[in-house]
Amino acid sequence: MSSLRFSLIILITALVSPVMAHDTWVEVNSPEVRNGNVVYVDLKLGNHGNDHRDFKLHSLITLDPVKLAVKMPCGCTKDIKPGLTATASEPKQGYWTTRYTTTKPGLHVVSHELDTLHGKVRAIKSAKTYFVVGSEPAATKGPLAKCSAPLGHPLELIPLTNPVTESGPNKPIRVQVLFEGKPLADGRVSFIPRGQQLAEGFDEKFERRTDDKGIAEFTPNEANLILIVIHHQEPERSGEGFESTYFSATLTVAVPEVPFPSSASTATASAK
Repeated sequence: MSSLRFSLIILITALVSPVMAHDTWVEVNSPEVRNGNVVYVDLKLGNHGNDHRDFKLHSLITLDPVKLAVKMPCGCTKDIKPGLTATASEPKQGYWTTRYTTTKPGLHVVSHELDTLHGKVRAIKSAKTYFVVGSEPAATKGPLAKCSAPLGHPLELIPLTNPVTESGPNKPIRVQVLFEGKPLADGRVSFIPRGQQLAEGFDEKFERRTDDKGIAEFTPNEANLILIVIHHQEPERSGEGFESTYFSATLTVAVPEVPFPSSASTATASAK
């Protein structure tokens, strides 16, 4: 590689750094709801990337390039972007939120996408979180019961353990990172518990490297909200109006103190 080419890559990496600091993510007020009840969906922009290493909010994101939808067990999709409202009275403060009224039992996924330019850098972001409608484990049946099914985001975190029904303290969270449909090896995956700030460099307690199949695993030891983050850069991928491309993906997992009821516990409760 020529010295000029190397210098250009270093410069592009420096330009990408401000973008890396601000990732989007989505949350729901509860991962378990009864059919017909309301779920509040929040869209947030924060400083929790590989630079700032925490769960803190940054500002109110511009909605123009945003996509936000709920994918239901039937395989159909509901666009919930039109209902978003700001939570703060001051401009650019707080985050966006909207309400979604459940109509079908089963596993749902909130899907967010964003494709925009930051100067000469193209930023492609995506985010997901899951919730279950219905208290029965059988309610997770349907097209989305297999939470490992990709949604087709360019960079995507695929849960290999169900982020609702298999979540709890001391239960491993396993994810696979796909980049353009293929496993991403040696990616740095950050598992950020709310209230924690990751150490500089590589935090061995809260970060993992993906294996050759793009898989990483983290076991939380307490109930909390876990934000999972992956970044990937393509410094030489350019196009009209941009000179490099940066990808990020997030997955929010609520780790409950009391795990989702198993089939055995549900049967026992029904018999009483």
